[in-house]
Amino acid sequence: MIPTNYGILILLFAAPMIALGVWLDALEWIGWGYAALVLLLYYLDWRLAGSVERFEMTRTHDTKLSLGVDNPVTVSVRNRSRRGTSFTVRDEAPEQFKIETRTLDGKVLPMETWQGTYHLQPLRRGDYQFGDITLRWLGPLKLVIRQGKVKAAGPVKVYPNLMDVRKYDLLLRRNRLQEIGLRNTRMFGDGTEFERLREYLPDDEYRRINWKATARRHRPVTAQYQTERSQSVMAVLDTGRMMQSPVADIAKLDYAVNAVLLLGYVATGKGDRVGVMSFADDVLHYLAPRQGRGQFYRMLEVLYGVDAQQVEPNYRKALTYLAVKQRRRALIVIFTDLSSGASMDSLVAQVSLLARTSLPLVVTISDPDVHKASEQRPHDSLSMYQRAIAAQMLDERRIVLDTLRKRGILTLDVPANQLSIAVINRYLELKGRTLL
Repeated sequence: MIPTNYGILILLFAAPMIALGVWLDALEWIGWGYAALVLLLYYLDWRLAGSVERFEMTRTHDTKLSLGVDNPVTVSVRNRSRRGTSFTVRDEAPEQFKIETRTLDGKVLPMETWQGTYHLQPLRRGDYQFGDITLRWLGPLKLVIRQGKVKAAGPVKVYPNLMDVRKYDLLLRRNRLQEIGLRNTRMFGDGTEFERLREYLPDDEYRRINWKATARRHRPVTAQYQTERSQSVMAVLDTGRMMQSPVADIAKLDYAVNAVLLLGYVATGKGDRVGVMSFADDVLHYLAPRQGRGQFYRMLEVLYGVDAQQVEPNYRKALTYLAVKQRRRALIVIFTDLSSGASMDSLVAQVSLLARTSLPLVVTISDPDVHKASEQRPHDSLSMYQRAIAAQMLDERRIVLDTLRKRGILTLDVPANQLSIAVINRYLELKGRTLL
């Protein structure tokens, strides 16, 4: 039982009467009698408020929560009695999630249902646990608040960002992909996959005339080609120690995982074969490129279990393994972090070898905190040291990127919050230019 402010104020009226009882004995007895009456009303209000069984409470959310975005959770409170009330409900969401508010206020009428929604943001993939739902509701006399708890504990899984996939799907059907930053890509050059024969038009190139069909039909016939659909796209995910570093509370690896998932969804929708490989000091997962939405869900399960390792990535072993497994030409999208040293020399050497048979694209995540530190005005020895280190890190990163570009390797270096869209735009650009 928790007294309300109104209930406490009523009870406090007894205090001056009891105090005046020093001079008038009757007032003291009246004061104590008044206090007893108020406490009796407390008890009556508590009983009239009913137990928690008068309410039916449920929690509704996606079976798979999405990493790094706001996931809606709806709490329903059904009043099974004939008396309405005001209340506060608190859901025990996992403590590891970022939540703006854990309590919701509402008012439910007799035999009606109230619904309230709050949002939570998971910061890491994995298995988590919701707790029970706690409800505090007001008694009919508004003197006390009663509290009860409903058993609602249950597991929940946090997957890579599925909300971006749903948003892409919705905007694709409405032809409004530019709202999420995807650009309309022109088809540069000509496709090489035969589509159909049609009658010659004045704007057609002479080299597209099919002379055999023209001879049979006794009129000019043009062969029409389309961009190849069943091309191969391979996402290669570095899970070494540098990918553990966070950007805005989320690890770089998780940003990369989200980008790989959206790339897989878009590419399978375009009819391409998509696969994924993760590695650290050794190859951890390999899913061969395949077509269809079933491949997207296989990728989802692989990406759900990918974790960063406290080791340096072995580019030579990983990309040599990939070269053996993936012999036909493919777009190889390598998600990694850049630093100086022997590992970067190995990356440059191995990607250069890979470029002989495939089209590699090295994708990295820029850290806004490092850029900010490199531009700050030093005011003490610590800030001067931070600025020097940040500038050195950016210079080393720039050297590696420039080396890759000079060798004809495609690169993409973007902030974490722009990674997924930037990767999709580059994929669509390369596909439109028939470079795959």
